[in-house]
Amino acid sequence: MRDYIDIGSAPYDEHCVQVQPGVDYLPAMREECKRFIKRIREVHGDEPDSAELAIKSNPHDFGTYLAVVCYYWEDDEEALAYAIKCQDEMPSRWED
Repeated sequence: MRDYIDIGSAPYDEHCVQVQPGVDYLPAMREECKRFIKRIREVHGDEPDSAELAIKSNPHDFGTYLAVVCYYWEDDEEALAYAIKCQDEMPSRWED
């Protein structure tokens, strides 16, 4: 079965794009998530074959928000380990 771990939308010590009613924030949020995926890959390397870093949309009271997730197959220990590592050891900043 395929599952995912939510990683977030930006490094935890950085400001991130916020959901704002009446504002077209999604393009900036999508670019931020793309940048975060690139940063995660810089830190942890590319995903194993049965894992995938992707952008997932999620409902929110004030509108949709985007987050980076790592999809993985539950029966693949390497993919699960990568997903957990991305969440537990995510980059704290955009730059080292």
